[in-house]
Amino acid sequence: MTQARDSNTIGCRTVVPAIVAVLASFTVASVAQTSTVVDVIHQATASAAVVHNSWSEGAPLPTAVTYQMTGVIEGKVYNVGGHATKVVGDNQVYDPAANTWSTAAPLPTPTLNAASAVVADTLYVFGGSTSSGITNAVWAYEPGTNTWKAKAAMPTARQGAVAVVESSIIYVIGGDTASKTRLSTVESYDRATDNWTTEAPLQVAKARPAIGVLKTTIVAAGGLTDSGVTGDNEGYDVSTNVWSSLADDPTPRSHTCNGVVNGDLYSAGGANTADNALAVNEAFNLSKNSWTTKASIPQAVAAAGSAIYDGLLYCFGGSSKNSIPPGTVYNDVQIYQP
Repeated sequence: MTQARDSNTIGCRTVVPAIVAVLASFTVASVAQTSTVVDVIHQATASAAVVHNSWSEGAPLPTAVTYQMTGVIEGKVYNVGGHATKVVGDNQVYDPAANTWSTAAPLPTPTLNAASAVVADTLYVFGGSTSSGITNAVWAYEPGTNTWKAKAAMPTARQGAVAVVESSIIYVIGGDTASKTRLSTVESYDRATDNWTTEAPLQVAKARPAIGVLKTTIVAAGGLTDSGVTGDNEGYDVSTNVWSSLADDPTPRSHTCNGVVNGDLYSAGGANTADNALAVNEAFNLSKNSWTTKASIPQAVAAAGSAIYDGLLYCFGGSSKNSIPPGTVYNDVQIYQP
């Protein structure tokens, strides 16, 4: 370490002011312990080593899957159902801190392309596509008991919808029917009463937009319409039950890996009108009503599982096309540091 001109000396050891500040709460005796100094230096170095706007890799999914449903509960990311070589009900559980995988109770009915959300440490799965067709079934998973329970069915059977939580109410947005007709339908679910309410519809009927809550506005960006992918971006005010137009996504696409970090909605990958996976990564800021291009996702991917944990965006699996059956199905875990 090069000695700084304004460094302080303790015994025969030179300590730069930054380290002195970190160690201010310690006694002189404890500072004299080499292991303590080394630990603090390592902590300071680790914090400084964060590379923003960058991607890294996690331990791969045990089973490659796309169109799965995801949720974060008590530091674990649950990847439920989806399509591997067929529609599955697997429950693959990722521990980001340990970078390891385990399994949990499978979804009772194998399902892909459903909406999912977490409230009060319970993962909810809404609708989707099964071997019997499009469903309106609702399942709730509780890790504490490792069990699934059926809940009140959605009023509208659909796949390709997305879900988001605002004030403990789950809003299930858009999607499509068995005939691939895209929906503008918005229905809210109150877990406390197990009841559904029909809300104001989207301005543009679409499936699989990027979704997130920015401040108190639910943002639904991009998606797949009856005429192809769109950059349409809409904001929903829960208090007024009104949708309004926002700045379009510069890259029309659907089926992205997405989530909110530090007040911005990130949308990575996705698919274009030809159903081919993209690598583009963009972030939407509501206050500025604008998009910013970010570092591209290393493996172009569509219909990956999305999760936000500890300020990072996790993209699990996905495929080279967003069609069913899909193209190449991946087991990558791609992690974005904003």
